[in-house]
Amino acid sequence: MTTSVTAPKPAPSDRTVFMVAHTGRPAAIRSAELVVEGLLRNGLGVRVLAMEAADLPLPSSVETVPEAIPDALTGCELLIVLGGDGTLLRGAAFARASGVPMLGVNLGRVGFLAEAERDDLDKVVERVVTRAYEVEERMTIDVVVRSNGDIIHRDWALNEAAVQKVSPERMLEVVLEIDERPVTGFGCDGIVCATPTGSTAYAFSAGGPVVWPDVEALLMVPISAHALFAKPLVTSPTTTLAVEIQPDTPNGVLWCDGRRTIELPPGSRVEVRRGATPVRLARLHHASFTDRLVAKFALPVQGWRGAPH
Repeated sequence: MTTSVTAPKPAPSDRTVFMVAHTGRPAAIRSAELVVEGLLRNGLGVRVLAMEAADLPLPSSVETVPEAIPDALTGCELLIVLGGDGTLLRGAAFARASGVPMLGVNLGRVGFLAEAERDDLDKVVERVVTRAYEVEERMTIDVVVRSNGDIIHRDWALNEAAVQKVSPERMLEVVLEIDERPVTGFGCDGIVCATPTGSTAYAFSAGGPVVWPDVEALLMVPISAHALFAKPLVTSPTTTLAVEIQPDTPNGVLWCDGRRTIELPPGSRVEVRRGATPVRLARLHHASFTDRLVAKFALPVQGWRGAPH
């Protein structure tokens, strides 16, 4: 869902932007300086985490908060995140918990969650100052882990929940389930349960399809499965996916967005459903996802003539 931001511009003192940066990168430090300078020059307030402020040469007018908790974004209209995919996912967790839209600036490699590149910083500041952006909601997934029928862990993901083997010499034996019905079982290195946003991340690397972000669906993609029928599955957003680890297999591990992990004992069960809370992303461009896909992967489109007019 996309909504235009057309509210009248309030007095500058009424506007605050939160900024998250990968301060371990010199490029991120310089980019953060430029963004902060531009926002302050136009009368907007800037708020950052204290631990990041210690690594940034910021003026005293920049507000700092001690912890990355949802209340830290109270009163902020936007969350600007500068960094690679890991930093953008960290920012997405912050945005989801607070409901504040995230505007990502890619300082890494692919950066599908990012809306701008390092060379676009002046444009980012201009669009934020004039509120010339739109906000769209990205589907998430909620994850439940059960062992012996009891819930032992709850989590969520914007990209994917990946069930993986731990032992390199032994496969993970699993049975896949959709809406409480078994589909198939096999030995594998793992299973990726992904959103459309995550289709261009881990699921893509595992051989899954690219799904356009405005398509509401859930994906289940096997990783190196030893089976004749081990194809990626695409289901409706109301589906419940489940991965059951067989009792006689080694321990597995669950990774959510490649950031949060929990050990999966033999016999455990991972259930994945559409998330109750989306992540809100700020968009500066009206370019189609097709153009973004071509640009991010440098796809060869030479010779294209287009439809006849």
